[in-house]
Amino acid sequence: MPISTLRHNTSHNRLIGSMPKIGIRPTIDGRQQGVRESLERATMNMAKSVVKLLRENLRHANGLPVQCVMADSCVGGAAEAAQTAEQFAREGVGVSITVTPCWCYGAETMDMDPNIPKAIWGFNGTERPGAVYLAATLAAHNQKGLPAFGIYGRDVQQAGDTNIPADVQQKLLQFAGAGLAVAEMRGKSYLSMGGVSMGIAGSIVDHSLFESYLGMRVETVDMIEFVRRIEREIYDKQEFVRALKWVKTNCKEGKDHNPVKLQKNRLQKEKDWEFVVKMTLIARDLMLGNPELDDLGFGEEALGHNAIAGGFQGQRQWTDNFPNGDFLEAILNSSFDWNGIREPIIVATENDSLNAICMLLGHLLTNTAQVFADVRTYWSPEAVKRVAGHKLSGAAAGGILHLINSGAAALDGTGQQTIKGRPAMKPYWEITPQEAQKCLNATTWYPAMLEYFRGGGYSSGFLSRGGMPATMFRINLIKGLGPALQLAEGYTVDLPAKVDRILQERTNPTWPTTWFPPDVTGEGAFRDAYSVMNNWGANHCVMSYGHIGSRLLTLASMLRIPVYMHNVSTDKIFRPSAWTPFGTRDLEGSDFRACTNFGPLYGKR
Repeated sequence: MPISTLRHNTSHNRLIGSMPKIGIRPTIDGRQQGVRESLERATMNMAKSVVKLLRENLRHANGLPVQCVMADSCVGGAAEAAQTAEQFAREGVGVSITVTPCWCYGAETMDMDPNIPKAIWGFNGTERPGAVYLAATLAAHNQKGLPAFGIYGRDVQQAGDTNIPADVQQKLLQFAGAGLAVAEMRGKSYLSMGGVSMGIAGSIVDHSLFESYLGMRVETVDMIEFVRRIEREIYDKQEFVRALKWVKTNCKEGKDHNPVKLQKNRLQKEKDWEFVVKMTLIARDLMLGNPELDDLGFGEEALGHNAIAGGFQGQRQWTDNFPNGDFLEAILNSSFDWNGIREPIIVATENDSLNAICMLLGHLLTNTAQVFADVRTYWSPEAVKRVAGHKLSGAAAGGILHLINSGAAALDGTGQQTIKGRPAMKPYWEITPQEAQKCLNATTWYPAMLEYFRGGGYSSGFLSRGGMPATMFRINLIKGLGPALQLAEGYTVDLPAKVDRILQERTNPTWPTTWFPPDVTGEGAFRDAYSVMNNWGANHCVMSYGHIGSRLLTLASMLRIPVYMHNVSTDKIFRPSAWTPFGTRDLEGSDFRACTNFGPLYGKR
């Protein structure tokens, strides 16, 4: 049953709660008997042009189209602002964009909802001062402590021009994409499957972080639940048979690198395959629920935990006795399985909830799978030359970071998908069956190294193709400060096969590898690739396809999470207007001051 015989899953919302919509607020000068009447058409046309832009360019990560809600009327004062707020609440609006080509009464017409990300586009035209309204209303937002994004086109437009300039389009899309991510997380769960893994700080799950910054709850399930469901057969047995057949067809088993005297026999390895497939079904059912379980008489289990992201502890209490979670993590995080090509299911290795947050942010911003990785080693040009006899060149000339995961990473990370002939990672609805098959063919499933995983299992081994623009990022939690984000944009690179083999065998040849040189600036934490490694705040990171640093900065500012390390150029930074008074020369410092001043989006718990 090769994957090419399977179709794309139909786009649907697999979580409880309707998809957030974008509310468009056409705002107008409320003076009737001449002024308002002359502006109604232009104002509504401006709003319609924004709706058209968003509908044509945005989709939710589950593939559903983004819906926009136009206010029932132009907002000319407090009464219509209240009517629009009531309409938006009724229709499930999670993001607000105010547009106007003219002067309006700022504090009377502004969006006052503190939990909804908001932006204002003030038309840059000379006939009517839409830009003046923008400035006046942003001042009101700042004075009231309701941060809003200001969108002001660089060039003056003619009155009545319904075209949206490229710079305005970019800001509208960047704001709306980040705002939808904020709204989509709200009310969902993080499922902690197990507890703290090997003393890793990120797996010490901080409930208040999820509640205060993301609007999410934390659910916890002990790993013994996997044993209970396996022993009592609380899973879809028909799907298990289908899944196991698919795995045997598509998941090629590799060399057993364990000492011969420690290796499991064939029967034991087959039992491990059956076990890890069952683990995968159970982890998915725990997160999302499964109506098939209700038909089996397990109504409570059928509900799941409405988890938009989760983490599996695994090491060591589980893996010292049972097969590891590498297969479940790799397959769930990928964009395909035995049921076809579908949206990835975000699961963090070692229950690293901070990496899970980053995987979730990256997924919601890009609609693609995310690669969980260890930031394992910085290889200097000198060290590579000494060890492998090879001189690094091109993007790798200054050294490379070895991003490697202990056995589990989304198979999309192989880079076997393409955009315009270049290696890529794509939203699931753009992935062809042939590309999914190539990802599977490029992955080898090695029997787990028993010195790490005494219970056995299988680890996914692959090498990411070079030439992909990528961003590695991580949220760290610091006592007295709270969460802080760091990121580095760069590219994946290829090494000669012999060099790659020599470097990989110094670590673990059974695990997925990405060679990543970050883009360096010659200054600070980006003085060189070594400095990036030396300033990284934890042993883990997330790698997302594309240079998404500016989008992460915008999203982080909405959540009030400061960013302390990035290589995004200043002209691409887009944050709320309220950030400007906290400093214009030192943007990193002003970001910290603003986030501290306004506090987490949903308040301290």
